[in-house]
Amino acid sequence: MPIERSAYGQSLALLTDLYQLTMASAYREAGKAGLESVFHMTFRENPFGGGYAVACGLDIAMDYVEQWRFDESDRSYLATLEGNDGERLFRDEFLEYLGKLRFTGQVDAVPEGTLVFPGEPLLRVRGPICECQLLETALLNIVNFQTLIATKASRVCAAARGDAVLEFGLRRAQGIDGGIGASRAAYVGGCAATSNVLAGKLFGIPVRGTHAHSWVMVFDTEIEAFESYAEAMPNNCVFLVDTYDTLQGVENAISVAGRLRERGHEIIGIRLDSGDLAWLSRRARTMLDEAGFVDAVVIGSNELDEHVIKSLKDQGATIAVWGVGTKLATADGQPSLGGVYKLSAIREPGGEWDYRIKVSEQAAKVTTPGVLQVRRFESDDGPAGDMVFSETAPPDDDCVMIDPADVTRRKAFGRDISCTDLLVPVVRDGVRVYETPPLSAVRERALAQVDVFGRAVTRFLNPYQYPVGLEAGLFEEKTRLIMAVRGYL
Repeated sequence: MPIERSAYGQSLALLTDLYQLTMASAYREAGKAGLESVFHMTFRENPFGGGYAVACGLDIAMDYVEQWRFDESDRSYLATLEGNDGERLFRDEFLEYLGKLRFTGQVDAVPEGTLVFPGEPLLRVRGPICECQLLETALLNIVNFQTLIATKASRVCAAARGDAVLEFGLRRAQGIDGGIGASRAAYVGGCAATSNVLAGKLFGIPVRGTHAHSWVMVFDTEIEAFESYAEAMPNNCVFLVDTYDTLQGVENAISVAGRLRERGHEIIGIRLDSGDLAWLSRRARTMLDEAGFVDAVVIGSNELDEHVIKSLKDQGATIAVWGVGTKLATADGQPSLGGVYKLSAIREPGGEWDYRIKVSEQAAKVTTPGVLQVRRFESDDGPAGDMVFSETAPPDDDCVMIDPADVTRRKAFGRDISCTDLLVPVVRDGVRVYETPPLSAVRERALAQVDVFGRAVTRFLNPYQYPVGLEAGLFEEKTRLIMAVRGYL
């Protein structure tokens, strides 16, 4: 398929599931298209068996909302779809409606780089039900993936304990958009740079890279390869030293680094991509220091993730920069975040909100009704808990939060404790009102949040279960609706 006819060269309004379109058409047929609705995106479990997630993808999602249009080619394609009777699936009137459709509602969201937890909304989308319904799939696709990768990157960076982490995952990422999105999200999660040059151009992420084994293999000797690279790129010399014999490669790098210094340039460092990285890095560090290259860094790569990095750090590895590729860009160990987008309230224009709930045999899949907001309380010791409440019945200054998974777990918050509502206005009447911060500022926010929440929440093994619950009044209303749906009231 030529690139100009790929998904990246045309309208993306059809980046949706068919049932979103069939429901939108049916809403109109049923006279329900005028209903105002509220949907929330949440996730049910922390990824990677950890204690938190890093919200990410909002800016990309809002770009999608702003550009959301069903163009003529979209409508022409939909006109070809047939039902099981061979007749057209969508009528001309509906396709004409799609041609005029723009998002006219409201979006509130948790700012990117914020630590978030299961059961609390990351996005709140409010507006005419057809518009909100048709945006569901794309919003989930964007925010689910980027939040997942940002969280993985945050864990990898936590394992590196302040060392720089470079994201090297493009060549094994899941497709073009997976590679670009992963590079962006990894930077938000804390990575210092990426090898992905297009992501650097699009998002202003620092880009880093040197040479591959193929460069060394082209030359008759390794030292000739290093010398030629130093001639061509004297200001970008990180030598990959394990093509043949790693420690001999370090010796060759040191030799070329000396001649480089004579010409007024300094070697950046050497990269280890195989073998016993803990032992080799210590030997390489000693060799570099003894040769007078104390500022040259040892870079480690080779199928790294947070667990391998932690182990290498515990073994005393002297690696100062970590190149993490496949297991970061593909979210190794957690194929998806599992975020969901659920209806929680409807009303006729100008009317009162009618709360709606979905029940399930699985308690975790029972939705929370209302026009939801998340309030984060903070004590002198740091974040104390996140309370979900409905803006139609806001909590008093003194309030109680109930864990919906265990009604005996309750937490009281007095009026003297500071708090912040996490969902902020992003879109109003279809127009973006949120001033998007630079991506570097989003990254700093994520790093600062990890520090604020501390090791108890961010540790890998048996992390602290940060308190998240429902405001007592909302919990009672949810319980009442469940009982009513099940016929007990």
